[in-house]
Amino acid sequence: MVLLKVHEKNISGEIQLPLNELQAAIGMGVNDNSEKLVERLGDSLRIYLMQHIRPRTFDSKSWTVTLGNMRVIETKSRISGDYKELVVEFAMAPPQHYDLRNFYFDYDAIVHQVITHKILVSLKQDWMQGIIAEDSTFQQVGVIALDVPSGKIKPFQVSLQQGGIWMGFKSMVVLGTKHIAEGTDHLMFLLVLLLPIPLMVQNKKWVSQRSIRESFIHILKVVTAFTIGHSITLLFGALGLVLLPNKPIEILIGISILVSAIHAIRPIFPNKEAYIAIGFGLIHGLAFANTLENLELNTSKLVLSILGFNIGIELMQLIVIVAVIPWLLLLSRTNLYHFLRIVGAFLAIIAALGWVIERIFEESNVITLTIEKASTYAVWLLGILVIVSVVSYFFKKDSVVLQEI
Repeated sequence: MVLLKVHEKNISGEIQLPLNELQAAIGMGVNDNSEKLVERLGDSLRIYLMQHIRPRTFDSKSWTVTLGNMRVIETKSRISGDYKELVVEFAMAPPQHYDLRNFYFDYDAIVHQVITHKILVSLKQDWMQGIIAEDSTFQQVGVIALDVPSGKIKPFQVSLQQGGIWMGFKSMVVLGTKHIAEGTDHLMFLLVLLLPIPLMVQNKKWVSQRSIRESFIHILKVVTAFTIGHSITLLFGALGLVLLPNKPIEILIGISILVSAIHAIRPIFPNKEAYIAIGFGLIHGLAFANTLENLELNTSKLVLSILGFNIGIELMQLIVIVAVIPWLLLLSRTNLYHFLRIVGAFLAIIAALGWVIERIFEESNVITLTIEKASTYAVWLLGILVIVSVVSYFFKKDSVVLQEI
């Protein structure tokens, strides 16, 4: 496979070369002895690839090609079984003032010797067409293979659709909604922080109830604070003004859930939830920014992407809050809410610890795998919450009527 990522002034990507076929093409034991392959034969492999990657304009002017990191990976296939691949990062740029989206990709690594070899060329990223690197499916551009009638490997013509600003912007809105919908940790932080909102503090305990109006105002403050927090660092992070490694950010997100869950059990910052939301929102925003930073966009497209991505985040966040909070408020009018709050907070503590451990050791555990599986039943869990809330509330009303009688 050749995966292409279209940028403003160049095209980058990666080439995936199966070692068994590469060995047959170059006559070197790269598959039989793949241990430390890049360290041993990296220079020779680079020379070979530079000879077989020859992008050019339609009037035969050569593009500039540079090779990046090389690594060997093990790949599993149901059809061919397990095999090893050499993955090579590369970039290519056209001559000045030439069209980036229309060119010949004259590439014949392996296939120049192994005539049964086929090269799948796909788009991994093209902002103007709304194709982004986080998508799991790629848009296939075509196949490079031996032309049997002529016995030649013809240069592969790449002619990409022009797309437009709107398609790129819309894809970022969709990416933002998807990021939150799949970001169980982000949603859990917000929901656990809102869990004690309908309650007031007495003697350092959650006891008395706020009015529905006061609860809504407090929820609005917390959600707005979280939005402001993550929007600030999303902007600065995506523009490269604030740069932090991804690992500590992800660990801190787990800690933010842990702190919010403890607060839901016993108030540690009563009536200051908005300040906590804006503080931890700054951390969550850095995680969002890492997604945009990887797109490598120019300033104008990056600004549009930040706007679209943030709109997507807020839309999905709003959908979740509208779907969940009314039922929590209804349930908070009943005695069952105390049980739900405690159980919910303890489950969030377990989840937070699972995420922190996973992100420290970079390995999934029983807790995170369970969360991943449970998240697929989110709609069913919401349905259960709705039923429990309605039944509990009306049961409470019936009980009050009986007591009055």
